[in-house]
Amino acid sequence: MVGKPSKADKKLAYDSKMCQLLDDYSQVLVVAADNVGSTQLQSIRKGLRGDSVVLMGKNTMMKRTIRVHSGKSGNRAILNLLPLLQGNVGLIFTRGDLKEVREEIGKYKVGAPARVGLIAPIDVVVPPGNTGLDPSQTSFFQVLNIPTKINKGTVEIIMPVELIKKGDKVGSSEAALLAKLGIRPFSYGLVVESVYDDGSVFSPEVLDLTEDDLMEKFASGVSNVTALSLAIAYPTLAAASHMFANTYKNVLAVAVESETDYSFPQAEQVKEYLKDPSKFAVAAAPAVASGGAAAAPAAAKEEEKKPEPEEESDDDMDFSLFDD
Repeated sequence: MVGKPSKADKKLAYDSKMCQLLDDYSQVLVVAADNVGSTQLQSIRKGLRGDSVVLMGKNTMMKRTIRVHSGKSGNRAILNLLPLLQGNVGLIFTRGDLKEVREEIGKYKVGAPARVGLIAPIDVVVPPGNTGLDPSQTSFFQVLNIPTKINKGTVEIIMPVELIKKGDKVGSSEAALLAKLGIRPFSYGLVVESVYDDGSVFSPEVLDLTEDDLMEKFASGVSNVTALSLAIAYPTLAAASHMFANTYKNVLAVAVESETDYSFPQAEQVKEYLKDPSKFAVAAAPAVASGGAAAAPAAAKEEEKKPEPEEESDDDMDFSLFDD
């Protein structure tokens, strides 16, 4: 008859399993497991079966295994997991998409009653309406300053009341009232606290970033690099176009204002415009004309819509942008 495995045998089996997982998986979700029952955890294991493996255990044992395995395998990256093993946490090794795995974990939250002494994870608001309780139960409501009235032989709450604030401890009166009303205000499940991806550790909020968010952050970074490069006159690819434009402006200014014969073709054109502004008006006229021609049909249609147009002077209707 085979006896039960000893504690030493269990530790060796656990150590071997964790070492194998560290070798096979490069992605790990560190999850908080406060108030998560064994039945709920079993459901999570089944839901993640395939691409992911849930591993729970004592922090001291997990830390020891990681240190020993890092020394034997030479994988120093897994040591980044050590600072994350604080409190009641577990590890989920996965090959799947990290965001999808986190969403799958979130499906297994279950409702829980407000037990005395628990720290409320959310605000608890008692909604208005008929409670179904007889008038002898009004003392509970009076203690908690909840406005009520008697309606058809039962107690009715008049308006919504914030019974417990997030971060407060649940008192005996609040717990008793919520139990009588059949309200299970809290929900518990595995909560992703940190993400380990091939040696890198980051917050789970990163998983919520979209491509638009990444492009916005990238553009902001490029803008900062450009501004810094221009400020200290240090050439970078991001600032190159601005530097060329600024240099061209400086060279053009020297050519235009210089009393010497220094010049170049583009500067000569600018000099001609400065000597005779009418030439600039002539150069700009085709663009204005093309714009006016495109707007003419629309203007004609607009005039047709007006049954009684107001009288306007000839000067207002026929003007030039470049009157002498």
